Amino acid sequence: MLRLITRKFLEVVLFLLFITFISFLFIRLAPGDPALTILNVDELSVSQEQIEALREEMGFNDPLIVQYGQWLAKFLKLDFGNSYATGEPAVRLIASSLPTTLELTLGSLAVMLAVALPLASLSALYRDSWLDKLSRTLSVIGAAVPSFWLGLILIDLFAVQLGWLPTMGRGGLPSMVLPSLTLGLAISSVYLRLLRSSLLDSLSEEFIISGRARGIPEWRIFWAYAFRHSLPPVVTVFGVSIGSLIGGVVVIEVLFAYPGIGKLVVDSIRQRDYPVIQGYILVMAVTVFAVNTGVDLLNRYLKPEVRLKGRRM
Repeated sequence: MLRLITRKFLEVVLFLLFITFISFLFIRLAPGDPALTILNVDELSVSQEQIEALREEMGFNDPLIVQYGQWLAKFLKLDFGNSYATGEPAVRLIASSLPTTLELTLGSLAVMLAVALPLASLSALYRDSWLDKLSRTLSVIGAAVPSFWLGLILIDLFAVQLGWLPTMGRGGLPSMVLPSLTLGLAISSVYLRLLRSSLLDSLSEEFIISGRARGIPEWRIFWAYAFRHSLPPVVTVFGVSIGSLIGGVVVIEVLFAYPGIGKLVVDSIRQRDYPVIQGYILVMAVTVFAVNTGVDLLNRYLKPEVRLKGRRM
C-alpha cells in the first residue's frame, strides 16, 4: 500500500509540473498584453512608457523560466495570485464558480445515464431489432451534431417557441434543464455505442453461456454478470474523456451565459488574466488526475484480474 501511495504521489507531482509548465508557456506566448488589463484602459489612453513600466514591475519582461519559477514558488504557498481584471484572489473566483460547473456537470451526467443506459441495454438484449436500429441511428446523429448547435435548437424550441424554460443565467432547476440536456444528449451517443458494444461482447462470453445452461434467470445473467463485466471499458473511457467533458461544459456555459468556471476562464482568456487561467488549469489537472485514479480503483473492484495483476507488479 505504501509503495502504491508513493508511486501515486510521484505521478501527481510530475503530472502537475508538466501540465503547469506547458500551460504557462503557451499562455505567455499567446498574443495580447496583460498590462492593459491591469491598467483597465484601452491601448490609446496610456503611454507606452506607462505600459513598459508596469510590465517591468510585474515581471512580464523576465525570462519565461524565471516567471514560472516565481509562480511555482507562490503556488507552493497556496497563493494563486490576484486577478488582473478584478483584483480579487484568483482562488476565490475559481472556488465561487466551481460549484456552478459541478452542478451542470452532474445534471449532464444524469441525462447521459437516463438516455444511454436503457437504450444500450435494450439494444444489446434485442440485437438487430427495430429498437436496436433506432438506437444506433440516434447515436450516429447525436455524434454528428455539434453540442452548441443542439443547444441552439433546444433554445429555439423550448424557450422561444414554447416559452417553457429560461435561456440564460443561473436561476434554480429550470435554468439547468436546457444546458444539462444539451451536454447530456451530446455525450450520451458516445456512451450508448460503447456500452452496447461492451454488453454484446459480455453476452457472448463462455461464462454467460454456461450460466444459461445451468438455468440461471436471464435477468440475473444480464444485470449480475454481463452488465458488470461490460462496465470496465466504459468506466475507463469516462476517465479518459473527463477532460473533453469539462471542455464541453465550457462551451455550454458560454452559450447559456451560465456563470460557471468555464465562462470565467473564457472571460479571463479574453482579458489575458494569467492568474485565473493558470489556477483554472491547475484545478482541472488535479480533477482529471483524481478522476483517473478513481477510475483505476473502480476497475480493480469491477475486474478481479486487474486487481491481481496490480498485486503482481
